[in-house]
Amino acid sequence: PQNHDTQLVEALNLPSLLNHFTSLPESLQSRYLLMLLRQSPLPVLRTIHSVLHPTFAGDFLSLLPPELVSHIFGFVTVPALGRACRVSKAWRKRIEGDMIIWRGVLMRTGLWFGDETEANFVKMLLKKRQNFIHQEGALPLADPYKVLFKSRYLTYTRWINNSSPKHISFPAHGHSVVTCLLFSQNRIISASDDHSIHVYSLTTGHLLHSLDGHEGGVWALAEHGNLLVSGSTDRTVRIWDLQNGRCLHVFGGHASTVRCLVIVKPEWITHSETGEREKWPKRTVVVTGSRDRTLRVWRLPKHDESREIESRVLQMPDQSDFPDPSLNPYHLHLLSGHSHTVRALAARGRTLVSGSYDSTVRVWDIPTGRLVHILNGHSQKVYSVVLDSTRSSEGWGYGSGGGPSGRAASSSMDGTIRLWSILTGECLHVLSGHTGVVGLLGFSPSFLVSAGVDNTLRIWDALLLTNSTHKSGDLLRSVMTGHTGPITCFQHDQWKVVSGSGKALKVWDLRHLNNVNAAPSNLLVDVGVPVRDLLTGITGVWQVAFEGRWCVSASKRDNVTVLDVWDFGKREAKRGSGWTWEDEEWVGEPSNGMYDHEDSELED
Repeated sequence: PQNHDTQLVEALNLPSLLNHFTSLPESLQSRYLLMLLRQSPLPVLRTIHSVLHPTFAGDFLSLLPPELVSHIFGFVTVPALGRACRVSKAWRKRIEGDMIIWRGVLMRTGLWFGDETEANFVKMLLKKRQNFIHQEGALPLADPYKVLFKSRYLTYTRWINNSSPKHISFPAHGHSVVTCLLFSQNRIISASDDHSIHVYSLTTGHLLHSLDGHEGGVWALAEHGNLLVSGSTDRTVRIWDLQNGRCLHVFGGHASTVRCLVIVKPEWITHSETGEREKWPKRTVVVTGSRDRTLRVWRLPKHDESREIESRVLQMPDQSDFPDPSLNPYHLHLLSGHSHTVRALAARGRTLVSGSYDSTVRVWDIPTGRLVHILNGHSQKVYSVVLDSTRSSEGWGYGSGGGPSGRAASSSMDGTIRLWSILTGECLHVLSGHTGVVGLLGFSPSFLVSAGVDNTLRIWDALLLTNSTHKSGDLLRSVMTGHTGPITCFQHDQWKVVSGSGKALKVWDLRHLNNVNAAPSNLLVDVGVPVRDLLTGITGVWQVAFEGRWCVSASKRDNVTVLDVWDFGKREAKRGSGWTWEDEEWVGEPSNGMYDHEDSELED
């Protein structure tokens, strides 16, 4: 009875104790509670935990509509998003898998180009993931836009900031000139005037295959998935299987060197008159250009198709006397009209553009072989033609381009670059400034880059080039001087140019040019300074190619042909103790926005 009375008295005193507790400052309330908890037995603590845990363990994100979550995180900085992903697996899954969040991040950070490159990246990544096996308990894969942001951010920063990328070099092709250089799918493919084509491992430099068969120098290469197409001074076109190094087909028909070639893949385009979407070409085709003044269009064979044509050619006693190409089931068209060597090709959809030593540029309709336009204006040999393939594919049909997407550029021995409308054949701009042959051109979403024998690179504003009212002098953004000899090769993207000349391979920073949003009349021509020399002490750089974290070059050093490979995803640690910065999720983007894989979904 006495214990009962005591409990009753204490219960009656609880209201006054609570009033006293609530009247205390928060700091004293916390201290008072801690004192009580330290004196409490385990059963009491368990009771308190069962009450508090549901309150603090609740995930407020799961209570909000997905649209609201995306909107909230749209105001969060990238570092804060990274910290939020570490809160829990649920938060990481929610944030990394949200397309809206990462699309917004790309736009806010200036890494969204606003053309087809984003859509092509997503399509490529989803295709690669089709055979991915998800491990039980593993987190879902990140949204493709998140992977794209990381890849572009690493490309934006590491190429400039990584002062000591991993570097390997190895001899190739003896003492011969490397005429072509490609790399994709962890393979380096080099061709030479020694008649050979070599396939190397990108990571180790080991020779995987030597593709032998051409009887002359190889001057043109293009890759499509595991198929390689080559053109040679022996006048043949060969199709190779890159998985086993076998020659699948040999096409004859050209009467002189096959100087250039391009692979044209099926894609959806819009009919210029009806507005209906159609797929062109229906099957992947190869277009070859030759010193015999002609172009030929071939259907690219698949792996499992007959090797009848190759057998017929190889059994002939006289290799110089090829079968009539009209008997070749893969031969589609002979395009005639140029009066001199066909030096350069560019193609997309139905549209083919050729440049020739006859000083003209011609536009063709691929499926019919019809000549659409003859573009006159250059006074000397045309050395390079490029399509502005970073724009929408909607315009690459029926030999015409709708709006600014249907543009081609050409460069010449006359020292000028001309920009053409594919739709009308009109010359939109004549870009002057080089003092000699302009042999190399390249388009990216923001820039047209030209290189010449005057030792300079010139950067032109590709966005302003869409408007023919701008004066050509207002379109020049930068002149890059620093090479001491003619520029023999280059590649560029939104943020950098890598260029080679007689004695050096240089990297140039374009990032500051992307940040200039002034009116054309206020733009100042920037004098570019190289960030670094990747190679010095050489006697010639013939080729360079980069994608994502990788850069490959072919040069001559001590009278030996050498391939160099840099991995900007890794940095040499101090005192040579190893390598750091392993970035497996750094996915490279091709310079033309068109990914190198066989898309059977678009093939008939």
